[in-house]
Amino acid sequence: MKFPLRKIITILFFSAVVLLIASCSNSKNKSQNSSNKNPDLYLNHSDTARYVGMVQCKLCHQAIYDSFLQTGMGKSFDRAGKQKSSAKFDKHAVIYDKYLDFYYHPFWDGDSMKIMEYRLKGKDTIFKRTEKVDYIVGSGQHTNSHLYSTNGYLYQMPMTFYTQKGQWDFPPGFENGFNTRFSRKIGLECMSCHNSFPDFVQGSENKFNELPEGLNCERCHGPGSIHIQQRSSGTKTDTSKYIDYSIVNPGKLPIDLQFDVCQRCHLQGNTVLKEGKSFFDFKPGLKLSDYMTTFLPRYKNADDKFIMASHADRLKQSKCFIKSFKPENDSSSLRPYKNSLTCVTCHNPHVSVKSTGKEVFNNACKKCHEGINQTSCTEKHETRIKSEDNCVGCHMPKSGAIDIPHVTVHDHYIRKPVKKNESEKPKQFIGLYAVNEKTPSDAVKAQAYIQQYDKFDYNPAYLDSAKKYLEDKTLNDVKQNFEALVHLYFIKQDFAKILIYVNQIGKEKLFDTVLTKKSWDNANAWTLYRIGDAYYNTGDLTDAYTFYKKANNLAPYNPEFKNKLGSSLMAQNKVEEAKVIFSEILKENPKFIQALNNLGYANILTGNISEAEAFYNSALNLDPDYEPLLMNIAGLYIYKKNYKEAKNHLNEILRKNPNNKQAKQVLEQLKGIK
Repeated sequence: MKFPLRKIITILFFSAVVLLIASCSNSKNKSQNSSNKNPDLYLNHSDTARYVGMVQCKLCHQAIYDSFLQTGMGKSFDRAGKQKSSAKFDKHAVIYDKYLDFYYHPFWDGDSMKIMEYRLKGKDTIFKRTEKVDYIVGSGQHTNSHLYSTNGYLYQMPMTFYTQKGQWDFPPGFENGFNTRFSRKIGLECMSCHNSFPDFVQGSENKFNELPEGLNCERCHGPGSIHIQQRSSGTKTDTSKYIDYSIVNPGKLPIDLQFDVCQRCHLQGNTVLKEGKSFFDFKPGLKLSDYMTTFLPRYKNADDKFIMASHADRLKQSKCFIKSFKPENDSSSLRPYKNSLTCVTCHNPHVSVKSTGKEVFNNACKKCHEGINQTSCTEKHETRIKSEDNCVGCHMPKSGAIDIPHVTVHDHYIRKPVKKNESEKPKQFIGLYAVNEKTPSDAVKAQAYIQQYDKFDYNPAYLDSAKKYLEDKTLNDVKQNFEALVHLYFIKQDFAKILIYVNQIGKEKLFDTVLTKKSWDNANAWTLYRIGDAYYNTGDLTDAYTFYKKANNLAPYNPEFKNKLGSSLMAQNKVEEAKVIFSEILKENPKFIQALNNLGYANILTGNISEAEAFYNSALNLDPDYEPLLMNIAGLYIYKKNYKEAKNHLNEILRKNPNNKQAKQVLEQLKGIK
C-alpha cells in the first residue's frame, strides 16, 4: 500500500494511462454495457490507482463537499485550534487522579492549546509537566480527545472533553488507576479510522510523517485518480442507467459489500488482520473479511450492553436487518439497498445527523411497517402523540456505552422496547464472536484471544482459549503456529517454552526464511523481540543481542527494540556501544524515558557523573514516579556516599510500591550505614 499523492496530478501525466485504458477496454463498453455489479471491475481497485485528496473532489462536487465537512466524519480529526475545540476552558477545568496523585488542567497559551500535569504537596507545586496539544480527535458531537506529537511519534493525552455533558474527564481506559499519562501510543489502527490515509512510517508503532486533517471522500469511494483521469479526458457514464467503474459508489454496491464499507470503522472491537494484510489494504467495494476479522466478546444476560462504535454489530442482531439482508438477490439493481436495511437506509453520509430531520428516520421505519399487510405500531395512540410518533425513540433508545463514559448514543439493535429487570442476572462470558466473518480460521481465533488479553482484559481464560486453537504436537504444528505460540508464551513469561520452539525450527532458518519481513504491523519484528527477551531472561546475552538486533533491523523506529538492544550491550559490559544506541533513541524520540534513564546509568558506569545527573533530571521532569529511574538515582546517591538521600529515595519507592523487592534488598544492605 502506498501513501496518497501530495500534489495535484496533471492531465498530461495521465494521458498515456487514459489511452491505455481506452485501448484495452473501451470505458463506455465496460461501464455502460454491464448490468450486473462486479466489484472486480472497479478500476480504482488497481494498484495504479492513487489517492488524490478531497480538494480534487470539490472541483466537481462542491455542494457535497460543503455538506460533508459538517458531518461527524468530516469533523473527525484536525489540528488543535480554537475553531476545532468544543471544550470549555476556565480555572475550574481541572481533573484529579487519586491513584497517581496528579492534577490536569487544560488552557490556551495564545493560539496553542496545552495540558498541564502537576502534583501538590500542601499548597506547593512539587511537579509540573506541560505538553502542547497538536491534534484533536472527535467531531464534538460526543467527545474531543487530544494528541501530541514528538518528532512524529503520536501519543494520546490524559484529558478528554465530553461534549454532551460539557465536562472534562479522563479518556476511556485512563480511569481507575490505569492512567498512562502521556505515553499511550496512537498507531495505524487508530488513525486508519479516525483519519484519512496517513503517511505512516513503516518500522514504527506510532510515527507519522504527515497526518491528513480528517476523513475524506476517498475513505468511502476509494482512490480517485482514475475517476479524475476519465472525467478530464471527456469520458462519462450515464449513472442513472449504468455503473461508473472508475470509482466506487457505495450506494450501487451489493448490499453485503456496501455494509462492509461502513463496518470497516463502525465495527469497533478486537480486529485481527489476515496474514500479509494491513490497515491500509481494504478498499471500498472489496470484501472486508479478506483483510481483517473483528471480534467482540459475547455475554449471556447482557443484551443491553454495547460499546460506542458497535453500530454494525448491533444492527446485525436486529430482525429488521436479518429479514431484509439478502445479498444474493440484488446483483441487477442499481440501488440494492432500497430493498434492504443497511446503514444508508437511514443515514446520508454526506449530511450531518444534526441537520437530518426526525421524519427521515421515522419514514425509513414506516416504509416497511405501514400498510394493509404490514406490522404497524401497537403502542397506545396517546403515547405515540406524546413522543411525537418517534419510532427511533422507542425502538432504538439512547443509552450509555460501556467503553466510553459521559456519552449516550442510539442503540442500533432495533427491537421492541425492553423492560429492565430489577433482578438482573450477572453476565456470563460466552466467547469471542467474529462479527464480519462466519467461519474464521483457528489461527485467526487464537490471535483474537491473545489480543483480547493483550489489549483489553488481562483475563487468563483468554490465553487458555487461545491455546486450544494452537496445536504444537508436531514440528509442522509448530511451524504453522510459531509466531502465535511465541506471543502466547511471552505473555505467560514462559521463556523456556519459547526457546524450545526456537530450537525446533532452528535459529538460522528463522533468520533466513521465517522472520524476515518488514510490515506495517511489525509482526516478524515483534516475534524476534520476544525471542530476544526469552534469551535475555534465561541469561543468554549473546543470542538476546542477536535477536534484538534483527528486530531492530526490521523495525528501526520502534524505540523499545533499540532500548533492549542497548540494554543487552550494557549487560555484556559494552557500555560505550550501548551509549551510542541510547543516544540514537533520544535523537529520534527525545521523550523516551527508558533511554534517558539507561543513558544516565551508562554515564555513571563510565564516571561521567554530571552527565548522568542531567539525564536523570530530564527523566524526572517527564515522570517523577518511574521506579527504575528512582532506583538508579538511589544508586547514584550511594555512589556519592550520600546514604541518607539514598535511603530517602528507597523509602519513597516503597511508600508507592511496597512490593518492590529490589528496593527492600538495597535498603536492608544500607542498615547501619550513616
